[in-house]
Amino acid sequence: MGQQIHFVVDPQGWCCMGLIIFVWLYNTIFIPKVILFPHYEEGNISLVAVLCYYFCSLFCIASLFRASVADPGKLPENPKIPIAELEHWELCNKCNMMRPKRSHHCSRCGHCVRRMDHHCPWINNCVGEDNHWLFLQLCFYTQILSSYTLILDFCHYYYFLPLKKENWDMFVFRHELALLRISAFMGLIILGGISRLFYTQLIGIFTDTTSIEKMSNCCEDISRPRKPWQQTFSEVFGTHWKILWFIPFRQRQPLRVPYHFANHV
Repeated sequence: MGQQIHFVVDPQGWCCMGLIIFVWLYNTIFIPKVILFPHYEEGNISLVAVLCYYFCSLFCIASLFRASVADPGKLPENPKIPIAELEHWELCNKCNMMRPKRSHHCSRCGHCVRRMDHHCPWINNCVGEDNHWLFLQLCFYTQILSSYTLILDFCHYYYFLPLKKENWDMFVFRHELALLRISAFMGLIILGGISRLFYTQLIGIFTDTTSIEKMSNCCEDISRPRKPWQQTFSEVFGTHWKILWFIPFRQRQPLRVPYHFANHV
């Protein structure tokens, strides 16, 4: 089942996403130019280190764009409700449309989203049932790329051997220290923020609760069966193959979830 393109008209979201793309472009251009390529040419690092950096960068930007344009689980205007599942639907008091339980109305997007976790301005989209897996991949690869960048910044000054020849680009050579300080500063800020967000997302999947449900304290039903973590992760990523949880270049196939496991909100 292919994902539909979902585009949110929100200037604030465009600015936030533009800032993320700027940071990604900055590190993808200057880190190889200042550190990776010069040290590779002089034999201080291997080709594997260069390729790993570009792979992390590619997976990071791919998950960002896919999470941004993927349909998070927007409900159609006239949904067809199976008679057997009618009791598991409810009426939204904001848009007056029927929706499955655990769905929420996004005031910024103006519609209901299935199993909505939150609206994220950094991807200019809601995080819902159909793109939650991409958002998790974005958080994961952003942490990997930020950590890798910080390690390279540190090793460039305190571990790698000094370069024997000057960089051919005089602008980069003259402003090398400033460029790497900016890179390290952005890496620390992003790594700190994303790590905290990624941790809360993992806890939410382990406990089978969304961020909205946590804030509204709607998940205190102790009679609700607790699912194994493998099942909750498989439902989010749409596959039981764990290796596919890390690949953003695929289509998610939703797994059928029994309603007796659902957290009725």
